[in-house]
Amino acid sequence: MGRFFSLHMSHLVIGYAAAMIRSYVEAHWVAAALFMGLALLLLLPAGIPGGDRALLLVYLASPIYMLHQVEEHLGDRFRSYVNTKVFGGVEALTTGDVLVINLPGVWGLNLAALYAAHFAGAGWGLAAGYLILVNGLSHVGMAAHLRGTNPGLGSAVLVFIPFGLACALLIPGTALQHGVALALALGIHAAIALHARHRAGVARLAAA
Repeated sequence: MGRFFSLHMSHLVIGYAAAMIRSYVEAHWVAAALFMGLALLLLLPAGIPGGDRALLLVYLASPIYMLHQVEEHLGDRFRSYVNTKVFGGVEALTTGDVLVINLPGVWGLNLAALYAAHFAGAGWGLAAGYLILVNGLSHVGMAAHLRGTNPGLGSAVLVFIPFGLACALLIPGTALQHGVALALALGIHAAIALHARHRAGVARLAAA
């Protein structure tokens, strides 16, 4: 009995701690993106080993995306915009979805791309550039479809699309590497859209 109670209490404590951490991250991850993005840019004078331009572009993908995330998600703007403007007031994206998409999704992919470019060849880091390019184009497409601006559109037009194109053109890669990178970027965005549509559909059925 005592062992069961001890295990039960341990699970409760772990669950409470996890909930506290998640709540803290949800509230502060955008501020963290701002400071991390600036810090990564300030590290640039230390240089990229060998002065490798392709590796530099892959490295820059992380701080550029982080600063875009500040414009996009400050004050929970993007999630609110998607839920109200795109899905008519239905919660298609939760705060948990936003965390998964932007932290392990974006930051994780960019980190993996940097390691891949460093250890396996620059072409395997192309996914970071294509992710930025596809995201920038999706912001423009959303603006055209809804005939209005959206959170993150400014940096998408001014930075994301030019930077993404530069990566595609200047990072040397085989056709296979370009294809894999583009497929990853498109697949991630398609998965997000399908998830949001599914959640919105479930929410509408529940409200009916």
